[in-house]
Amino acid sequence: MIDDASQADSAAVSNGQASLKVMVIDDSKTIRRTAETLLKKQGCEVETANDGFEALSKVAEFRPDIIFVDIMMPRLDGYQTCALIKQNNAFRKTPVIMLSSKDSIFDKARGRIVGSEEYLTKPFTKDDLLEAIRRFT
Repeated sequence: MIDDASQADSAAVSNGQASLKVMVIDDSKTIRRTAETLLKKQGCEVETANDGFEALSKVAEFRPDIIFVDIMMPRLDGYQTCALIKQNNAFRKTPVIMLSSKDSIFDKARGRIVGSEEYLTKPFTKDDLLEAIRRFT
């Protein structure tokens, strides 16, 4: 874990053994690619999914250390995806960070109710992502 924020750009983010496994779930190809590129540069292993259904089919095999999930997605939204992940005993303690362009108190509270650890408002920065990883892994 990186304690000094100034070291974040040059040090690989890790969980003490292997590279940190991060899942990014977002229906925006741009968001997925941007987050994936940024996180891989930090030494993370990254898996992406374009919606909650795809994520649920990948999460058991990938076994991420932390999950970033967009709220507004087709088929299965971020709240539903987070709730289903947290209901599974194997992933109950896996940190889930909600991503959204909405920043009302209601949206943030709903994220907490379904089990998310944090709520990042889009557009988020590289530092926002890395700080969430440092805080929750």
